[in-house]
Amino acid sequence: MMQDNYSKFFNTNEQTWDLKVPIHVASEFYEVASFIQGKTSLNPIELKELGDVSGKTLLHLQCHFGLDTMSWTRLGAKCTGIDISSKGIEKANEIKKDLNLPVSFVKSNVYDVPKNVPGEF
Repeated sequence: MMQDNYSKFFNTNEQTWDLKVPIHVASEFYEVASFIQGKTSLNPIELKELGDVSGKTLLHLQCHFGLDTMSWTRLGAKCTGIDISSKGIEKANEIKKDLNLPVSFVKSNVYDVPKNVPGEF
């Protein structure tokens, strides 16, 4: 019974984020066109605090449609992005393919990551 309640919440959450993906992709906030041209989506504090990520393995939970995940990939990290939204993962994979980036995206809620994503991070 409890799992049924969680499934309902996960499904509602996924549907909500699925609706937001096209709105966010089209918005000026995410600057998708600039990202495609090479601009990072990362903030200076993120870059400073994490430092050099070359050769590091990074798991990005709640990656939305993957811009930050792909930004870390551009900086040399081996990245896997996770999101509950199938539309978010679809868009991330579309951008990744267009940019020919070696990054992986997996649709999963954060609780199921251990069974859906192999490896250590």
